[in-house]
Amino acid sequence: MPLRLERLENVSPLRHAMAPVVAALVTLVVGAVMFVALGHDPVHAFTIYFIEPLGDAYTLQELVVKASPLLLIGIGLSFCYRANRWNIGAEGQYVAGAVLGSWLALATHGTEAGPWVLPAMLVLGAVGGALWGLIPAFLRVRFGASEILTSLMLVYVAQLGLDYLVRGPWRDPAGFNFPQSVTFDDVALMPLLMEDGRLHGGIVIALLAVIAATFVLGRTLVGFSIELAGSAPRAAAFAGFDEKRVTYGVFAVSGALAGLAGIIEVAGPIGQLQPSISPGYGFTAIIAAMLGRLHPVGILVASLVLALTYIGGEAAQITMRLPFDVTRVFQGTLLIAILAADILVRYRIRRVEGTTHA
Repeated sequence: MPLRLERLENVSPLRHAMAPVVAALVTLVVGAVMFVALGHDPVHAFTIYFIEPLGDAYTLQELVVKASPLLLIGIGLSFCYRANRWNIGAEGQYVAGAVLGSWLALATHGTEAGPWVLPAMLVLGAVGGALWGLIPAFLRVRFGASEILTSLMLVYVAQLGLDYLVRGPWRDPAGFNFPQSVTFDDVALMPLLMEDGRLHGGIVIALLAVIAATFVLGRTLVGFSIELAGSAPRAAAFAGFDEKRVTYGVFAVSGALAGLAGIIEVAGPIGQLQPSISPGYGFTAIIAAMLGRLHPVGILVASLVLALTYIGGEAAQITMRLPFDVTRVFQGTLLIAILAADILVRYRIRRVEGTTHA
C-alpha cells in the first residue's frame, strides 16, 4: 500500500529538540554494529573514540583547535541554510580564502614587514572565500543553476588550484622538492593563547563569530529577512525583501567565514601552504550546522562533538588499526540520521488508501 508524508501543523519544541539526540543514538547503534562486523568490541571502540581523548590536557587543546574551523564554517552555512540556499561548497571557499590570504604572507616573506600583515591576511582570506562563494550565487540568480551542483564542483577547482600553486610557483625552493610553500614569518602566524600549547587567536575569532551571528540572526532585520526568505519566499517578496539580495548576502557571509577559517588554519596550526590543508572541514561543517539546528550556540556544541570524532579516529588508527574512513562513516551516518529525524519530526507517514473503479 502506498505511503505519503503529511506535514504536521504544530510541532512541539521538545520533539524538535530531541531530534538531534535521537539521531546521535541511532548513529551509535549503527557504529556498534559496524565495530562488531569489523571484529572489535564496540564498548572498547567507543571508549577510544569518545572517552579517552577527554582525559588528556593536550588532547583537549587539540579538540578546541579542530573545532574552531568547523565552528566558523558551520555558522556561515547556517546563514545559507536558514535562507533555503544550499551551499555545499564551503570546502572550496575555505581553500580559496587560504590561498588569497597566503599570497600576502608569501609576498612579504623575508621582508621584515610589520604586524599589519596578519590582519591583512585575515581580511584577504575572508574576501577570497566570499568571492568564491558568490560564484554559485551569481549562477543561481542569473541562470537559475543549482547552487548545490555549482558550489560542489567549485570545491575541486579550488583544490586543484591550490595543488598547482604549491607544486609550481609557490613551492619552497629549499624544501627538498616537497609540494609546500615556505614557512610563514612570525608576523604572518596566528598568536598563541598559551606559551606551551596549540591554542591560537583564531579560537577567539570563532567565539566572537558565535556572538555576532547569534545577534544578527536573532535580533536584526537582516536575520528576519533571511529566515522569512527561507520559510516563506512569497511572504518575503510581499514584505519587500529582494530574493537576489538575500542570495548574494548569505553566500557572501558563508564564503567569508569559510575563507576566514581557511587562512586561520594555514596561519595557525599548519604555518604554510600544503596540497591538503583540510581533512574535510567544509563538508563536516554541514553536519555541525544541521546537528546544531542552525543556531550558532548549537553549532558550537556540535563542532566540539565532531572534532572529537576526528581525534578519536586518529587514536583508533593507532590503537585499533582502523582506517580513518570509519570516522567518515560515523559522520555520514550522523548526517543521514539528522536529516531523517528532521523529516519524521515535521511530517507523519500515512497510508494512502487505494481507490476502486467500477
